[in-house]
Amino acid sequence: MLLELQRLGSMRAVAHRMHTTTSTVSQQLGVLAREAGAALLEADGRRVRLTPAGHRLAGHAVTVLAAIDAARLDLDPDATPEGELRVAGYATAVRRFLLPLLHALQPGVRLLINEYEPEEAFDLLERDGLDLALTYDYNLAPHALGPTVSARPLDATRWGLGVPAVEAGQPADALTIFRRFAEHHWIVNSRNTADERVVGTIGSLAGFAPLVRHRADSLDLVEDLILAGQGVGLLPTGRPARPGVAVVELAEPAVVMRTFAVTRRGRDGWPPLALCLRRLAELVECGPG
Repeated sequence: MLLELQRLGSMRAVAHRMHTTTSTVSQQLGVLAREAGAALLEADGRRVRLTPAGHRLAGHAVTVLAAIDAARLDLDPDATPEGELRVAGYATAVRRFLLPLLHALQPGVRLLINEYEPEEAFDLLERDGLDLALTYDYNLAPHALGPTVSARPLDATRWGLGVPAVEAGQPADALTIFRRFAEHHWIVNSRNTADERVVGTIGSLAGFAPLVRHRADSLDLVEDLILAGQGVGLLPTGRPARPGVAVVELAEPAVVMRTFAVTRRGRDGWPPLALCLRRLAELVECGPG
């Protein structure tokens, strides 16, 4: 409860997250303070906030909870991997990694696959609603991991600017390319802000603020909007574009999308999850083919 209070900022939010009452949260934190022998909370208007001692103890809570998970694993460290894993990923990662993974596991391990964008997946990991999430960020818009999760890099792909083929122009550095389309409308993701941050960063370096007019989660829909003359947007360079759309490579700075396998800290020793992580690493080594 203390760790959740540090993260969420109010007892009411903690009570809602943990399906209990605000009174129960207050009572339990009072018991914890007496056991710790230190004041953990202080008044902040009508709310409460953690004292320095409360923040220090919340930091220890991450290690304590991970140790409890590890202790559970130690009860049967040689168990045959068996059970259901709640896994999630963005659409491309589901196709690229999770679908092949279905055929690389032994019969006793079953995957429950969900499509989520990174922010949705991180929220579920925080609430222990997932065992494994495949997430992404960009080199120009890195995601800061919270203390309760750990990430393993899986893949890195170059992205460029998707534009009407007739307007692709000559190769140039990223800032010059962006300036070429400064007066165009821009298309960004509808469920994540990472690519909008990348567009804004390069646009700022190029001396203008890109005007975002459309938001689309599907890469096919981004291409449809480009073909319809509705704007330009980021697209992966390794994905064949349909006729009429050109993906202009970006460099200086380059745009690199990075994929990660993310788990709750201390959980990766659970035999079914450990097996999944090993098979994912093997898939990465084998490459797309």
